[in-house]
Amino acid sequence: MNCDDLIEKIFREGERRADEVEVSYARGQSVNAEIKKGVIGVAEESGSWSMTVRVIHGGRIGVSSTGDPGRWKECLDAALASSRLATPQQWGGLPKPADLAGSPSAADENLVVAVEDTARMVSDLLAGAAEHPVTVVGGGAALSRLYMGIANSNGLFYDMERTSASVSLEAIQEQSTGYEFDASPFIADIDARSVGEQAASLAARSIGGRDIETGRYDVVLSPIAAASLVGHVLLPALSGRNVKAGRSFLADKIGEQVFDEHFSVYDDPFAPGPGSAAFDAEGTPTHRLAFVEDGVLRQFAYDLKTGYRYGEESTGSAVRSGSGGTGIGFHNLFIDGPRVKEPGDERAIWVHDVVGAHTANPFSGDFSVEISNPFWMEDGAQVEPIRTAMLSGNVFEMLAGTGGLGNDSRRIGRLMIPSIRLNNQQIIGK
Repeated sequence: MNCDDLIEKIFREGERRADEVEVSYARGQSVNAEIKKGVIGVAEESGSWSMTVRVIHGGRIGVSSTGDPGRWKECLDAALASSRLATPQQWGGLPKPADLAGSPSAADENLVVAVEDTARMVSDLLAGAAEHPVTVVGGGAALSRLYMGIANSNGLFYDMERTSASVSLEAIQEQSTGYEFDASPFIADIDARSVGEQAASLAARSIGGRDIETGRYDVVLSPIAAASLVGHVLLPALSGRNVKAGRSFLADKIGEQVFDEHFSVYDDPFAPGPGSAAFDAEGTPTHRLAFVEDGVLRQFAYDLKTGYRYGEESTGSAVRSGSGGTGIGFHNLFIDGPRVKEPGDERAIWVHDVVGAHTANPFSGDFSVEISNPFWMEDGAQVEPIRTAMLSGNVFEMLAGTGGLGNDSRRIGRLMIPSIRLNNQQIIGK
């Protein structure tokens, strides 16, 4: 049974028992190759198929998912059963078909999901790592192509394609480790050899780090470290659901200067990237959203459920989670602003990554994390390794007075972010 016929069957059955029915599906192919004991391990090919059915009846919403198209009726029955247990809410209907603005680029026609291509990427990773006297302890490469679509009983039917290429490598020398990675929808963006070399270089250069005294220092967070903190604190604060539930530091601050005047945050679903899409996970058309402009808070993100409940418009910000359900998220989120000067030109502690960002308080912004692969930085160069230490502070206070953004923006998941200088930060050392 092809996908169109399956969806029509679900609609015919579902509309007899619910006001509205929505079906989303995804099918894909992927290949993964792992590094084991410093050499390429087994490369595995796999296919996937999944479907999620959502029903709305009397304002009650029910959802169920399956990985077997032959069990579509059981999936529909489960969605209907869950709707009967749900609390009714204000509901204005699923989207109707609309003219979509353009065709965002999230797929690479040159990406081939093939074992030999992942094997070549792993070989490049290992060749890069071989430039330093380290032991490779993990990593790998993956390629995938995903076809996805959404349809509802109001006549909407959209589909799209996404590709992904990713590499990673972890190396160790003595007690020092180094880890690097990269991922993109576009195979040409991936320089596996460089990723391997950078991971090995981190491990090799981190040997012999000196202790640092507890005190206040200027700190430069690499894009990886900055993404960890911003992702766990700032992004939840921009969710309309958290705002309306009183779980966001930014609630009731629309129009206020909340961050540094050189700091902006926007979501661009039409920029090339892993989250590019002309429609969100509910079929609502997407558009560019400016959340923070020059430090001033402008808006929050909403999906249909939250929008209808609180009298707000959906911003096309529904994304699908691994379980098949939807929630409020972002497509291609940019942290941006003018680059007045390089953040590492003046002496500071450069931090490659942080450990424990998930423990940060998403409401208050308070955090305490271990810094990974720190170095003293002077004139833009990492000149001396530092033994591990702790960084503590408040993300919202940090972003209210940044010391500059770097020219080294990189994509971390769906977030495009540069390095960020933070002045006078608390470091807990020896």
